[in-house]
Amino acid sequence: MSQNKQPHGLRVDRALLIGVEIASDKKFLSLENSLAELRRLADTAGFEVVGELTQKLSRPNSKTFIGTGKVKEMKSLAEELLADVVLFDDELSPRHQRELEELIKQDIRIIDRTALILDIFAQHANTREGSLQVELAQYEYRLPRLTKAWTHLVRQAGGGGGRTGGTAGVGLRGPGETQLEVDRRDIRRRISHLKDELEKVRAHRQRHRSRRKETNIPIVSLVGYTNAGKSTLLNQLSDADVYVANKLFATLDPTTRRVELADGQQILITDTVGFIQNLPTTLVAAFRATLEEIAEADLLLHVVDVTHPQALIQAEAVHNTLEDIEADGIPSIPVLNKIDRLRNPDGAQTALETYPNAVAISALKGDGIDDLLQTIKSRLYESYEPIQVEIPYNLGSLISLFHEEGQVDQVENRYEGVFIQGRLPVRYLTKYKPYLVDGFVPN
Repeated sequence: MSQNKQPHGLRVDRALLIGVEIASDKKFLSLENSLAELRRLADTAGFEVVGELTQKLSRPNSKTFIGTGKVKEMKSLAEELLADVVLFDDELSPRHQRELEELIKQDIRIIDRTALILDIFAQHANTREGSLQVELAQYEYRLPRLTKAWTHLVRQAGGGGGRTGGTAGVGLRGPGETQLEVDRRDIRRRISHLKDELEKVRAHRQRHRSRRKETNIPIVSLVGYTNAGKSTLLNQLSDADVYVANKLFATLDPTTRRVELADGQQILITDTVGFIQNLPTTLVAAFRATLEEIAEADLLLHVVDVTHPQALIQAEAVHNTLEDIEADGIPSIPVLNKIDRLRNPDGAQTALETYPNAVAISALKGDGIDDLLQTIKSRLYESYEPIQVEIPYNLGSLISLFHEEGQVDQVENRYEGVFIQGRLPVRYLTKYKPYLVDGFVPN
């Protein structure tokens, strides 16, 4: 039974999971582990998982994604288990979804992995910005899939689903049955409006970040796979009161807190949305303003659930997402979390040997937090990174800052600006990122 509490008298939707291993696909997780993750996603969304089917294929069936025999087996099992939904652990094309819905011919909904994640994000969007981002992602995903099967977007999991300001009457959970007859032109108009609204949010965030940078207080962003413990770590470091739950994507909206290091030095720590394998591209695009909080950081704390059997694979998925948002060049510290749950007392040391330059902690218990703070201080204030930049002449403050805080090896006056090669404290690297000499990548 799902752990999510439903309003009294409402039955929890029953879900049949479908996992497919495609020979040509490059998934991070094995079929078994990916299905286990889908199971957790389903639980987070408020479903009760009642069964699962798997299939290995050289390539997807052009009409139904899975083989025709497996479709019959899926239909029979769904009826036998009284399933309300069939959840696919892949993103289905519009054609795949239409064909499957036609073949199943029941009040059984076909939902793919992307739609499930979008639904979870809709449940957890607590601010106007979050609601706008999720609504945009849902509409862009929904546009080529206008069918009668979209009623799952108005499921009121946990009794939620209020209305948010500025969303033109659309409920928190996103587009629903009342929009089924809205034509593509109206939906595109809505998408355009949402993008305009989010561009305003992005501009506001950029102004806010600029003001923060003027204070010269370093910005540290927490990144990691969903449920790695980022919010728990933020609470531990800053005595914040960020919502924490043993669920995927428990928090979406970025939270920033001030933290004081030894000797009175201060930093700003920002917690952002967790990552997951194959994070839907519509979500990455819609959450651009939020994800830019990561890309503008001076230092990343990459939180890893060291107790997870697929920890290394999850870390790789995070790194790939950082590449997608062009944040992979930011200095980072691997933070191995949940060491209090390791059965083997020597497990933390073994993990540290696997992750170079990592710090082992328990965000819940507070173990290793002093070491982490000292490492943050060392990286931000005591470590210097090599850098080559060409700074425009009108930015004299940046040129002066390099000479005052950095170690200058070479200076050359060029046509468009001052070329400087040397080393800078990590906390200043992002200030100079726009002026990096082509082809030079900081360590």
